[in-house]
Amino acid sequence: MRFLPLILANLLRKKVRTVLTLGSFAVALFLFGLLATIRVAFSQGIDVAGADRLMVINKVSIIQPLPLPYRDRILRIPGVKQVTFANWFGGVYIDEKNFFPQFAIDPETYRAMYPEFILPDDQWKAFQQDKAGAIAGKLTADKYHWKVGDRIPIKGTFLSGVFEFNLHGIYHGTRPQDDTTQFWFHWDYLNEKMPASYKNMIGWYTLRIENPDHAASVMKAIDETFA
Repeated sequence: MRFLPLILANLLRKKVRTVLTLGSFAVALFLFGLLATIRVAFSQGIDVAGADRLMVINKVSIIQPLPLPYRDRILRIPGVKQVTFANWFGGVYIDEKNFFPQFAIDPETYRAMYPEFILPDDQWKAFQQDKAGAIAGKLTADKYHWKVGDRIPIKGTFLSGVFEFNLHGIYHGTRPQDDTTQFWFHWDYLNEKMPASYKNMIGWYTLRIENPDHAASVMKAIDETFA
């Protein structure tokens, strides 16, 4: 403890450097959370779906978005059967210690892409009909004692403010290792609140191919399409 006054004195002596150092540390934590969350989502898809489900991200960086119109171009590539998309959100529930994966998804295509995640049809329909609707995984719902009908406030990180969601469903996995910590909400809801430069941008695309044996050729065709 005798060194504490000396440490504080040095920190306060060069305030700009201290602020920049703390800022860099905060950014590093933010990026670590982003990459860890997306890694879980990606590995979950590979583990459960096998070779017939592929993911498309920006070749520059995993945190660089992709334009929404790419969806239709990907669908036209021979061998592609289905396409959906999502954005990482990265908010916190009540305070910073309550973090779990949150994804803005396309409610029209996401469920068909991930059949290993199950919930009642009426819950999914209610979610589809409410732009402020949300679906939570069982582990996260149990942890915070959520139930269908609850109003869930999520504090934004890269977007300021508190986002209010109506919980319409709780999904389960079909296998013990399935990830039931995720929180899904409408991509349109997020897109409306994005700054102009980030509107109509996608975090990643997930696609299902007709024949897993052709995965390499489909991936090559996608790369060539957007080269």
